[in-house]
Amino acid sequence: MTQHHLDSSTLIGYSAGALPRAFDVVVEAHLSICPACCEQLRVAQHIGGHLMSQQQGAALPAGAREAMLARLSEKEPVVPVPRPPELRRPSANTLPEPLWPYFGETYGDLRWRTIGPGVHHIRARDVQDGHLMLLRLAPGRSVPMHSHGGNELTMILQGAYDDSLGHFAPGDVADLDGDVEHQPVTSPGVPCVCVAATDLPLRFSGRLARMLQPLFKL
Repeated sequence: MTQHHLDSSTLIGYSAGALPRAFDVVVEAHLSICPACCEQLRVAQHIGGHLMSQQQGAALPAGAREAMLARLSEKEPVVPVPRPPELRRPSANTLPEPLWPYFGETYGDLRWRTIGPGVHHIRARDVQDGHLMLLRLAPGRSVPMHSHGGNELTMILQGAYDDSLGHFAPGDVADLDGDVEHQPVTSPGVPCVCVAATDLPLRFSGRLARMLQPLFKL
């Protein structure tokens, strides 16, 4: 059972079409398996519509505000509908469907790039807004302590990890902003695979990690 869900502000941003595309993809992957967040999205549709109707500034491009209001005021908002419980989670070799256009359908088809001992990634190159990647970390691996220059949205696909925020297992999301500093440690047994969206590079605390960051492009 999913323990960590999308933040309400993320759902409001998604419903308003205000998130970078990379974040939309992770949101949609989580919504595809989480009925609780689908229900919260319906609530966010109404909250987002109210906030947009109160906004008076001219910061949005011409027509953008009207387009958002139209989307949010639809009589029947489009909300992803999770599959029945017995079909909800992808099979052991299949990625969540919203990830298919960016990474393919199956884990067996993935071509990982090694970026450190026990650490691999695949970057989605056709996402123009934000950064989207798959990460695979070996069991018992510790990620260097870091915070976030902007926002980070991560969904666990396989395996698990622990940090100061708790235990994250398949289906869980870590919805983080620049105020959070953490050091995930993957659980024993199987590699931890996750999909992550960021809008700015991570901020590593350690000197060595900072030196290697331009090479890893994280």
